[in-house]
Amino acid sequence: MKAFLDENFLLNSKTAEVLYHNYSKQLPIIDYHNHLIPEQIANDIKFENISQVWLHGDHYKWRAMRANGVNERYITGDASDEEKFMKWAETVPYTLRNPLHHWTHLELQRYFGITDLLSPKTAAKIYADTGQLLQQDSHSVRGLLKMMNVEVVCTTDDPIDSLEFHQQFAGENESFKMLPAFRPDKAMNADDLVALNQYIDKLEEVCNVTIHSLGDYLRALKARHDFFAANGCSVSDHGLEQIYAEDYTEQEIASIFDKIRSKKEISFDENLKFKSAMLIYFAEWDHEKGWVQQYHLGALRNNNARMHRLIGPDTGWDSIGDFSQARALSKFLNKLDNQDKLTKTILYNLNPADNELIATMIGNFNDGSIKGKIQFGSAWWFLDQKDGMTKQINALSNMGLLSRLVGMLTDSRSFLSFPRHEYFRRLLCDIFGQDIERGEIPNDIEWVGKIVQDISYNNAREYFEF
Repeated sequence: MKAFLDENFLLNSKTAEVLYHNYSKQLPIIDYHNHLIPEQIANDIKFENISQVWLHGDHYKWRAMRANGVNERYITGDASDEEKFMKWAETVPYTLRNPLHHWTHLELQRYFGITDLLSPKTAAKIYADTGQLLQQDSHSVRGLLKMMNVEVVCTTDDPIDSLEFHQQFAGENESFKMLPAFRPDKAMNADDLVALNQYIDKLEEVCNVTIHSLGDYLRALKARHDFFAANGCSVSDHGLEQIYAEDYTEQEIASIFDKIRSKKEISFDENLKFKSAMLIYFAEWDHEKGWVQQYHLGALRNNNARMHRLIGPDTGWDSIGDFSQARALSKFLNKLDNQDKLTKTILYNLNPADNELIATMIGNFNDGSIKGKIQFGSAWWFLDQKDGMTKQINALSNMGLLSRLVGMLTDSRSFLSFPRHEYFRRLLCDIFGQDIERGEIPNDIEWVGKIVQDISYNNAREYFEF
């Protein structure tokens, strides 16, 4: 019987152990998509306690606590940080077979050297010990990133963000890079016209212009795109239910924008056309600059209207959706490719039923100009666990080139989430190791080790060119 979370965790063969420990383990991390707060990195803050760095904003843990019968006061409410931690400690023993059990104890080990299991019996000591460590320079925000050998972090930023903290950080001679990523979803969200008009008003202030027409709007957004590029940005991102790819004319979109700005209702079809056009505009700008564009597809968000009213979005009320993806995605990519305006693209899928769909779709637009130009991104959100990662890896292996995958990312709001890269690498090495030991791929450790290194790090370094 293997010990829990020992040095060969998830490595179920001697070959897998060699691949991980000799080829993958020591490689740096390029985390090209996350939701870390730039101000915290720029100012190298120290968290007062583990709840602040571990529980604040972590809707994975919040969902588990609710399922365990924990009152909302101890999750997003006014309970103290220590009280919230104790409720999380009560929940952890019940998370067996949920990836949270693995992540929790990996993070305690890697950042704090704690090998005890978190439970009500150990909670007080763990809270005190981690609190003391978090006050040391080694466990400041930058210290935590360096501890994990992080080379690049790309935050997620709205076009109207000032990027002041990226600029502040860029002026320092730090051992890793913090770069912005352009996420203009609010600029195309015509579902809420009040919010969209408020957004346009803010864009006017930021750009010091008046926005009356579609042309005005696009020039202002393009100016922000240029501003991001001038501040080191080379990555964009969208979080969408599905790609929008309706047919439209420029005159139609101009007329729809006029209605939006006049605070008139638009039809369902007009909404779809507006979103479709905006996606194309953004994609064309990305191509012009040689950026990498990312699309996170398939989340059904804010399902619980009552809790959304009470505590807002991104608090744990989202799920996997069953949207129709193939035809619109094909049409969107084809339109860009047909005009030679399709840049490097990563597609993230949230519904495992669509894995093979995405794995085959990318092959339609890999044109040989760039290795892995169109990527099936690593398992995302609800799928970034052992089963979900395995399915994504297998789908890509069977229908594309796993060897060209740009690897893992945290997609997290927590500075303690970087062991997810280790989790992915261990699982990857285990899959290759088992294939070798079953005689399904050649027993060429040097070559397979190179492939593992490429997926773990080298491919991302070459693809993103940070």
